[in-house]
Amino acid sequence: MLRAGSLIAASLALCAAFIQPAAAKVTISISCSSLGIEMELCRDGAQAWAQKTGNEVRLVSTPADAQERLALYQSLLASKSDKVDIFQIDVVWPGILANQFLDLNQFIEPAKLDGYFQTLIANNTVDGKLIAVPWFVDAGMLYYRKDLLDKYQLKAPETWAELEQAAKKVMEGEKGIQGYVFQGKAYEGLVCNALEWITSNGGGGLLDHAGQATFNNPQAAAALDRAKGWIGTIAPQGVLGYDEEQARGAFQSGKAVFMRNWPYAWALVNAPDSPVKDKVGVVPLPKGDGEHAVHTGTLGGQSLAVSKHSAHPKEAVDLILYLAGAEEEKRRAIKGSFNPSLKSVYNEPELKQDPFFSTFSTILSSVATRPAAVAGKGYNQFSSQFVRAVHATLQGQGSAADNLSGIRTSWK
Repeated sequence: MLRAGSLIAASLALCAAFIQPAAAKVTISISCSSLGIEMELCRDGAQAWAQKTGNEVRLVSTPADAQERLALYQSLLASKSDKVDIFQIDVVWPGILANQFLDLNQFIEPAKLDGYFQTLIANNTVDGKLIAVPWFVDAGMLYYRKDLLDKYQLKAPETWAELEQAAKKVMEGEKGIQGYVFQGKAYEGLVCNALEWITSNGGGGLLDHAGQATFNNPQAAAALDRAKGWIGTIAPQGVLGYDEEQARGAFQSGKAVFMRNWPYAWALVNAPDSPVKDKVGVVPLPKGDGEHAVHTGTLGGQSLAVSKHSAHPKEAVDLILYLAGAEEEKRRAIKGSFNPSLKSVYNEPELKQDPFFSTFSTILSSVATRPAAVAGKGYNQFSSQFVRAVHATLQGQGSAADNLSGIRTSWK
């Protein structure tokens, strides 16, 4: 009897071990950009993680406009809201939002971060704290209509002068087409375009390491005045209100010869229902005419950060590492042309053999960076002042030199 009782007790203990209640599901909310197909890709990746872990994910839709999204984030974080666990943040926001995010060094082993581009890790490190994991990397690039350049026996432009000449020639021969579309609206996208114009013309960056203005020089002013000359000639007047999607809409509908945009547009202009499918090429943005002129594209990209107010930081970090993992970054690259932040993914056969990604690698070797790290929390104010000066110039309200001279000169 004693032995039988012992067996029963042991059996009950064994059953108890297997009948432990399952770990409670948690719901992680993530904010994703709605630019292009970003929301779709984010949703699919998050759902895959949810199925794998048994947890749930709630997507929070945010504006496509970067400045509007930043304002929304600042409002949510200032109110200490726990409605969003993971924030998708722009490459220039770490210094602005750092105090509202967890230090991910507390959750992620250093070895797991070695595979990312270290410039992105450094960009996301504020006062020694890793506030976000790089998700994808961007740089401005030039899209062009291969079929139209071939028709008029033109090459992809190396310089802005060549772009102007090619645009005018095609516009003369084709009805209802514009030469060049870009992001001319008064928002952060115009900072990126203007930085490319200035840097490509030998005008340097915008601020030095001490936070002092470097844009008050003849090359920078000449670059902006040249861009002003495009409005109403090779670029439509309406470009002064274009963001990324409006520029893509004009180009993808077949109404423009050239377009400046980010890599995400590649998958969309080559979608099965795109009027310009298989008619588009990409090259680095043109350079100016001066001795120090260079090809350059503004560095962009997005990262994933965890709110200090998240109720489930451990699960949130796990979702981030899944979304920024090799398998998911490869899927996003193939389906959406989002360039991986993990170096190893570029060695995958599907990417290695794709000329789009090899072109991007060339562009990535000579990017221009916005002075977000130098300006820190003041970057938003700097960006606003710089945008006003550039937009006024494009509108014909004063010369570039006069407008640039009105910007504060010290930002540290």
